[in-house]
Amino acid sequence: MLKLGVREVAELAKVTANTVSRVEQDDAGPRGPQPVTIDAIKRVYEERGIIFFEEGSAPNGGKGVRLTR
Repeated sequence: MLKLGVREVAELAKVTANTVSRVEQDDAGPRGPQPVTIDAIKRVYEERGIIFFEEGSAPNGGKGVRLTR
């Protein structure tokens, strides 16, 4: 949606590109990402106009994202 690369998101969120990839793929792994890490990545997207819908709150009843602009 925003045409941001993984490396660019990682730099803006101050995390590694590997971390961004795992979070975007919802790959929690054995330990999973820390909430602060998810918040940092989410903030990058929200500051650029992305709205996140939690399960059951999206227009279709599921979860998802929407661009505000």
